[in-house]
Amino acid sequence: MTDGNHDVLVIGGGVAGLVLALEVADHRRVTLLRPASDDQGASRWAQGGIAAVLSPQDDIEAHVADTLVAGDGLCDEAAVRFTVEQGPSAIEWLLSLGVPFTPDESPEAGYPYHLTREGGHGARRIIHADDATGRAVVETLRRHVEAHPRITLRGDLTAIGLIGDTEGHCRGARCLDADGRLHALLAADTVLATGGASGLYRHTTSPQPASGEGMMMAAELGAELMNLEFQQFHPTCLFDPDGPAFLISEAVRGEGGRLLNAAGERFMPGIDPRSELAPRDVVARAIDAEMQRTNTDHVFLDIRHLGEAAIRHHFPTIHAHCAGRGLDIARQPIPVVPAAHYSCGGVSTDHDGATTVPRLHAIGEVACTGLHGANRMASNSLLECLVYARSCAKRLREAEASSTAALLPVRFGDRVEPSTSLDAIREAMRQVMSARVAIVRTDQGLDEAARELARLHRDLARRMEDATPSVALSNLWHALRLARLTVAAARARRESRGLHFNPGCAVHADASPHPSRLHLADLDPR
Repeated sequence: MTDGNHDVLVIGGGVAGLVLALEVADHRRVTLLRPASDDQGASRWAQGGIAAVLSPQDDIEAHVADTLVAGDGLCDEAAVRFTVEQGPSAIEWLLSLGVPFTPDESPEAGYPYHLTREGGHGARRIIHADDATGRAVVETLRRHVEAHPRITLRGDLTAIGLIGDTEGHCRGARCLDADGRLHALLAADTVLATGGASGLYRHTTSPQPASGEGMMMAAELGAELMNLEFQQFHPTCLFDPDGPAFLISEAVRGEGGRLLNAAGERFMPGIDPRSELAPRDVVARAIDAEMQRTNTDHVFLDIRHLGEAAIRHHFPTIHAHCAGRGLDIARQPIPVVPAAHYSCGGVSTDHDGATTVPRLHAIGEVACTGLHGANRMASNSLLECLVYARSCAKRLREAEASSTAALLPVRFGDRVEPSTSLDAIREAMRQVMSARVAIVRTDQGLDEAARELARLHRDLARRMEDATPSVALSNLWHALRLARLTVAAARARRESRGLHFNPGCAVHADASPHPSRLHLADLDPR
């Protein structure tokens, strides 16, 4: 059924989607698809904070330089500068909405809110709300969104694909309700804020990670994807094979946390002069190597030397969560392991969130703006959400009339595909990605991944031919094709750079590296 004509349709209700909705709604009506699962997505679980130049002892050039170093030569410097320059005003906007950032009441404080330091940053520039910044920002934004008369929240629909027309424009989204009924939401402008692709892997830092569904929905309309091979693994996820994922914030190392091996020895000082505060790609690889060297399945993060009072003050959420799982982090080191955390690649966009498909925009982790390059620096992610959601909103406020061309047809079958068969394919995909396309890749492993994912793809394609649409089937179809494109991008990059580390390739082989660009048409059909 066709579900009316919508002006601006936003798919995804994390920080990026909520900010855009608020910034557009005074000028155009907004329909925001925000399923209940968004409360368990990456935005809410962001602990550390938001990087911005706020202290008198900090400056724009320093933040730009730190970001370029962390991105390992692949950042778009114009995107970095644009983002960093917009950071302070974005934080002031959040403060005006009432986000409860942690104050700094010390007499020598140069800024009224506490600023911490994280890996890759040369200064304290991370503003935070204790150790639950994402939750504080999301809840504040959501209250404002729910109160806005020109924003319609739809928690009953899940997008499974985008609607295109004969002129190549995006015209909205196809969605399913809880009963499996199909809804066509026609819209003048559509914004993807659907998150990244960490769900392609078995172990992640988010309880309900996205698997790149939005990226592939955009690719189906012809949008360009970029830098898919750069999947960031957070160095420190709580190691608990029997419990849910839980991130141990970068700020724990920023405040003095030390990484120890199974023998209780520090290993980071011998690997990098920045020790535990080296960029995430360096720390994650070091932990992975140490686990292999000692034949262990985790390392430890020790903050006992900070004292219980400081631990409870700086990390109340982490302290309480670990205590609930039987771990007193004031008296015991925290067992940690790297886990899939953030997608530096995604749908290629400009500074206003516009994709290569007219009337389709992408913001947040689903997008690739060029800010992160080959490796995202800590706490630049929420900054990117804020800056690009606001710039995209400005563009949408000035948008011209939309296309009236004929819509492209779509056909579905009527056979119901059992969820058990889909679960087996998804688990096999995650196993392949985790074993062959993770922190360290090899040519042989990538070749094996390509063959196995192609086999899974052929199996799923046969099931898709006459199947009735379902959220589970659609999400897996998107995820599996994105996994194959990720492997294609990794095989094509013949160098080790940032998050893509292949011992068979030279480090920084390309003195003038270029981003990898892919389209759905590049997917090998075999």
